[in-house]
Amino acid sequence: MRSAWSAVVVAAGAMALAAARPVRAQTACPGGAQGSAAQVSQDGCQQAVDVFQYMAPQLGAAIAGGNATLGQGGTLGGFPHFSLGLRANAVMGTLPQVDQFTQSVTGRQQQTLPTKDNQPLPMPVVDAAIGLWSGIPVGVTNVAGVDLLVNAAYIPEVNQNNLSVKVPNGSLKLGYGVRVGIIQESVALPGVAITYLKRDLPTMTLEGSSGGNTFTVSDVAIGTTAYRLVASKHFVVFGLAAGIGQDQYDQSANVQATVLGQTSPQVAMSQTVTRTNMFADLSINLPVFKLIGEVGQVSGGSVSTYNTFAGKDANAARPYASVGLRLAW
Repeated sequence: MRSAWSAVVVAAGAMALAAARPVRAQTACPGGAQGSAAQVSQDGCQQAVDVFQYMAPQLGAAIAGGNATLGQGGTLGGFPHFSLGLRANAVMGTLPQVDQFTQSVTGRQQQTLPTKDNQPLPMPVVDAAIGLWSGIPVGVTNVAGVDLLVNAAYIPEVNQNNLSVKVPNGSLKLGYGVRVGIIQESVALPGVAITYLKRDLPTMTLEGSSGGNTFTVSDVAIGTTAYRLVASKHFVVFGLAAGIGQDQYDQSANVQATVLGQTSPQVAMSQTVTRTNMFADLSINLPVFKLIGEVGQVSGGSVSTYNTFAGKDANAARPYASVGLRLAW
């Protein structure tokens, strides 16, 4: 479990410096006069920025997931209907092998940085939905129903494998959203709705080391905004749902690197990445809960780095899967 969380928190630091404007990221770490701290540490600083930029789309997908409520397309049918679920998202990621990096002490030098492919990046999330309004009756269905969406994400503090993660303001972060029905599900019709959902991670500080050199990423703020169009239909034993939407990953942080005892200037970063998200759900109706599985893929967006990475590009399409239990009434 700890090794899985290590992958998540390494990725969390990565996402903090994801770039919508690649030129800014490539020039983020300033150089200096020969032998100065800025020159000696510039390559390490640039590698840290590039690693975080490379990881951004991967962790963003792990946080955002696919369907706002697993297995649900339309609205719940108004108050007092509700849904409560526990899910685990996992993106098939590619992790940079930071402990194998080497740094130049004469300024930044372009190179291909090693990675390890097919690494699941897990993220547990608790989701809840409450029916607020059943909508306007139209024939055998209702339209314009409204649900309130709430979620919670958790990141623990970690200190292992030359990586420490501190969460000064608490490990739990709440998110929120709304679902507006286009068609409420009936015997004859599927449920169709649009959703808006915010999922964020707690503010973190990360410190890591490689070959005696270190990086520090402080005030890491990671937020995702997800828009979805979803349709679903439930049958006696099982249910189906599918959707498409857009993810926006917003990140900000301060980064520094220390190479041979020389520390770079602190670099403040604030970036946004936008990707397309498609998914499909299959739910099984158990006596009390619904068991739901989801598969999906995120793609698109523009990400560029000063260094290159072995394996997949930063903006490569990434498959993901989710599994969860949901109680609904």
